Amino acid sequence: MALGSAARDKAVVVSRRRGTRSPPKQHHGTANLYGRPLTLSARAVDRRPPSESYVLLGLASAGYFLFTFTWFSLAAFLPPVIEELGLTSTQAGIVSGAIQLSYIPLSLVSGLVIDRLGSRSALGAGLFVIGAAHVVRGLPTGFVTILLPTLLIGVGGMAVTFGLPKLVSELFPPERSGTMSSVYMIGATLGSATVFAVARPLIGPFVGGWRPFFWYTGAVVVGFAAVWTVASWYLWGRIDEFPAQADDQTFSLASMREDLVSVVTHYGLFLVVIVATLRLFITHGLSSWLPTILEARGVTPTLAGTLTSLFILVRVLGIVSVPVLSDRFSTRRLPIVACGLAGTLGLLGLVVAGGVWTLTLSLVLIGTFVIGGLSPLVRALPIEMAGIGPRLTAVATGLMFTFGEVGGFAGPFLIGALRDLTGAFAPSLVVLAVASLGTAVAGYFMDEPAEAEYAESAAEPTD
Repeated sequence: MALGSAARDKAVVVSRRRGTRSPPKQHHGTANLYGRPLTLSARAVDRRPPSESYVLLGLASAGYFLFTFTWFSLAAFLPPVIEELGLTSTQAGIVSGAIQLSYIPLSLVSGLVIDRLGSRSALGAGLFVIGAAHVVRGLPTGFVTILLPTLLIGVGGMAVTFGLPKLVSELFPPERSGTMSSVYMIGATLGSATVFAVARPLIGPFVGGWRPFFWYTGAVVVGFAAVWTVASWYLWGRIDEFPAQADDQTFSLASMREDLVSVVTHYGLFLVVIVATLRLFITHGLSSWLPTILEARGVTPTLAGTLTSLFILVRVLGIVSVPVLSDRFSTRRLPIVACGLAGTLGLLGLVVAGGVWTLTLSLVLIGTFVIGGLSPLVRALPIEMAGIGPRLTAVATGLMFTFGEVGGFAGPFLIGALRDLTGAFAPSLVVLAVASLGTAVAGYFMDEPAEAEYAESAAEPTD
């Protein structure tokens, strides 16, 4: 039901800077799901971002590629690392999950800091830490000396993971945040896929093993950090970026506490956190066990490896297509519901699949929608939310990863535990299917970001 003209006349748009108001801005060419005009309070909606914004996003996406390439370099070389350092299976598991574990206690603090530093400084510092720590990771003599630099890579990685949504919020209008978020998620996906394809079989033998590989690739990341620092400084000065209005954010305890309370008590963000946590529960759980699950179903090791690679690559389809359609039809809620339901169908398909084609179709549904499609959407939503917006994007993303990586750690553990208890993978797959259904339920109860902002502005009293 359309809002009355009187309510529209009284509507004011609350700006990102507390305590000020400005007349409502409407995008006359774009409507949301309910046919009402989008209300975008932070920026002029008819401005087209300059070309420098796209160059910065491309460079930052390359940085995300290097981060995930670095992250999964250890997994690519894990057997020779275990053998040379004499690691137990438990120690190898701890090191392999160290980056995810570092996110749990530090994500909120990192988000608060990045919201105050801005994306440009955060990305440069984060990439430098990642590269330097990766070089050190090529020098270990045992468990502790490889664990510590791996944890440090996680610290630098948080600056990249949270800095990129902040960058999008600073350089692009909210209605384009879904599509722009898909750009850097493609970089992340390609980085993790590329390292398994080239590290151990191609580059490793050429440079002389895993240690030189870590040294050289770490040096490349440090070099790229320098490139980003210079290029972003030059390009940033040439554009009239869309500011996040963070001038009232300081490093004082009161300011940070106020921001933290704002995100922790935000109902809409709470639902996004649920979606992000369940998505990482499914992603890490299935990715860690998929080859073993397929081989237990009678698939040959070669075919299992092929299907696992396909499972990783099809995520790009969802990363590219789902946010574009979401932006095109001005809805976030329906794509989240659809992705969750498609993932549920795919995971149940893995339980009952009797042949290669049904297994393949199931993996395509899971990879494209619940893993690939949801990834950029959960990063874009905080940018558009009333009460969060560009100003609190990084700390909101930090909150998502604080809980999300708990799900990311619990997924592989639960699948292994249920297999030990039952001797089969079917119960674990059913649990993952229920988790995927949970993302659809959470999406169903979400408000459209533009709808919520319009309702909030319409209810705001006039002076």
